[in-house]
Amino acid sequence: MNLFPEVKNHKYKLFTFKIIFLYLLIGFIWVVFSDSIFTERNSNPAYFEVFVHYKRFINILFTASLLYLLISKTFQQIKTQKSLNTGIDNWKFVLEGPGDGLWDWDLQSNKLTRSERWKEIFGYSNLELGTAPEDTHKLIHPEDSKKVLKDIEDFIAGKMAVLFSEFRMLCHDGSWRWVSSRGMLFSDTAGGKPTRIIGTHTDISVLKLSEDKYFQLAHYDQITQLPNRALFLDRFALDIKRCMRMGNSITLLYLDLDEFKEVNDTLGHMMGNVLLKEVGTRLTSSVRATDTVARIGGDEFVIVLNNLNKNFTAEISAQAILTKLAEPFQLGNDTAHITCTIGISTYPEDGTDIEVLLSNADQAMYAAKLLGKNRYNYFTASLQKIATERMHLVNDLRVALHRNEFQLFYQPIFNIHTGEVHKAEALIRWMHPIRGMVSPGDFIPIAESTGLIVEIGNWVFEEAVRQAVIWRKQDPNFQISINKSPVQFKLGLKHIGWIEYLRQLDLPGSSIVIEITEGLLLDAKSPVIKKLADYRDAGIQIAIDDFGTGYSSLSYLRKFEMDYLKIDQSFTSNIATSASDMALCEVIILMAHNLGMKVIAEGIETQKQLDLLLNAGCDLGQGYFFSKPVTATAFEKNIFKLN
Repeated sequence: MNLFPEVKNHKYKLFTFKIIFLYLLIGFIWVVFSDSIFTERNSNPAYFEVFVHYKRFINILFTASLLYLLISKTFQQIKTQKSLNTGIDNWKFVLEGPGDGLWDWDLQSNKLTRSERWKEIFGYSNLELGTAPEDTHKLIHPEDSKKVLKDIEDFIAGKMAVLFSEFRMLCHDGSWRWVSSRGMLFSDTAGGKPTRIIGTHTDISVLKLSEDKYFQLAHYDQITQLPNRALFLDRFALDIKRCMRMGNSITLLYLDLDEFKEVNDTLGHMMGNVLLKEVGTRLTSSVRATDTVARIGGDEFVIVLNNLNKNFTAEISAQAILTKLAEPFQLGNDTAHITCTIGISTYPEDGTDIEVLLSNADQAMYAAKLLGKNRYNYFTASLQKIATERMHLVNDLRVALHRNEFQLFYQPIFNIHTGEVHKAEALIRWMHPIRGMVSPGDFIPIAESTGLIVEIGNWVFEEAVRQAVIWRKQDPNFQISINKSPVQFKLGLKHIGWIEYLRQLDLPGSSIVIEITEGLLLDAKSPVIKKLADYRDAGIQIAIDDFGTGYSSLSYLRKFEMDYLKIDQSFTSNIATSASDMALCEVIILMAHNLGMKVIAEGIETQKQLDLLLNAGCDLGQGYFFSKPVTATAFEKNIFKLN
C-alpha cells in the first residue's frame, strides 16, 4: 500500500481524447468531402491532380501539428509529474524523518491509510484496523473525542491554517499514549474543494509526563501532597469570584502546629516530614471534599470552607481539627503529641482581598497562641488595631539601634547580709522619639520573633562590658549581669566574639554573668551546650533567671553547673503573706546551696521580705527596696558616691 500514490492527471486524458476525436473528425470530413467540394468549384482535371498533391502535404502538416501538440503536452505532464513526485518525496522525508506515524485521509472516498511506523507506535496490524476514519476515532480517549472532532471540523472549514490537536489514544496493549496530531489540507485546484488531508501522529507521552511532574512540583507540596501556596491562592481567588456572583461567604482557617519544632529537633527532620504528612491526612479527613486544604510553608496550613450551614459551621470544623490533631502520632518507634492553634477570618466580613483575609486569619491565630494555644480564635477589629500597632513597632524597632534610641539602665544587686554592692544587672530601655520609654515586655518578644534580638543583644553586651571596664576601676571585683535570650543562643553567631571582646578590653571572664532562662536548659542541644561550655571555659559565670516559673529539674542543674540561681519576683512578692511561697523559697535556697550555687532574690520591695529571705539564707537581692534600675551616671552617684 502506497501512502503517497502517483498523481494521475484526468484532465490530460481528456485532452488526449479531444485531440484524437478532433483528428478523426477533421480527417473524416477532409477525406469524404474535400474532393467533391473541389470538383464542384473547379472542373478542370489538370488542377485536380495538383490539388491531390497538395492535399497530401496538408494532411501530413495537420497530422504533424497534432502530434507535436500531443507530444509536447505529454512531456510537460511528465515534467509536472516528476516535480510532484519530488515534492511528495520531500514531504515523506520531512514527515517520516522524526519517526512519527503518518496518515492519509482521502476525503472524497472517506478512506484513511496509515504508515507502517504509525502501526508500530500504537501496536496495531493491518487486519485490526479498517480504512474508515471511525476506526481510528474510536481509539481516542472519550474525554478528548469531542474536542478532536471540533478541531477537524474547524480545520476543514478553514478556521485553522494547520490542523493541530493533542489527545490520548488507546494502544493495542491497553495503555494510553498522548498524541500530537498535525495535518495539511489539499484541495481541488479548480473548485477549491478539500480532497485530502495528510498528517502525522507524534507520541508526546514523555513530554506530557514531564509537564505533569512540573505542574505537581510547582503547585503541590512534596511532603504532604497538598496544594501549596501558589495553587491555594489560585483556588481561593476562584472561590471568592464564585461567592461574589452568588452572594455567599467563605471561611478561612489559618493553622499553626504548636509543638512541631520540638518534634523536629528531637526526632529529626525525616520524622518531622512524616508528622507533616499525617497532619495533612488528618486535616483532609476533618473537612468536606469541596473544601480546600493547603500547606503554605513550614508547619502552617490553611483551609477554605465553602457553603457552610448549620450542620457544618466554622466552630464545628475547627473543633474537629483540634480534636483530631490532639490524638497521638506514631512516628516509627516514638509517639509524638502536638496541638494546633487556629485563626479564623471570613469573606466578605473581614475583607475582600486574599492577602487581607490571610493576614487577618494570621492575626487571629497569633492572638489564640497568646491565650494558650490549642484553640481557635476569630478575627476582630481590635486584633487589627493590635496588629497594626505591632507592625509599626516592628518597623521602628528595626531602625532604633541605628538611631541610638536604646539605653542601658543598671539595677544594683546587694549582698543582703553586708549591704555591699559588687554586682549589677544591665537592663535595656527603648527611648522612642514619639512613644517615650517603651517597656522591655513590649519590644523584647517582638525582637525575639523577628530575630532582631541578636543584633540588639550584641549591642547590650558591648555597652555593658565597656561600663564594666569603668566600674572595675572603682571596684576590681565588680560584675555585670547580662540577659541572653534563647533566640540569641540559636541564631547568634558571635558568642565567641563576646569572649574575644573581653580579651580585647583586657577583662577577665568573671567580670560578666550571663543570665539564661530555665527553658533553654530543657531545649539544650549540642550547639547550646557548646556555647555554655565556651563561656565557662572563659571564666564567664552563668545564672538561671526567673527560677521557679519554668520546668527545670535537678538533673539539668547538676549537668550545667550554674553559678547563680535567681528566685523570680512572683515568689518573693508573696512570701510575707503566703506560707507556701515562703516554703518554696526556702526549698529553692537550700537546693541551690547544696548544688554549690548562690541565690539572688528578685523583686524585694519591703523590709519584711528582706528579713524573711535573710532568715532563709538567701545570699543576694535586688528590687525597689534597694534601688530601681537607674542610668550609669545615677548608679555611679548612688553606689560609688561619685559626683
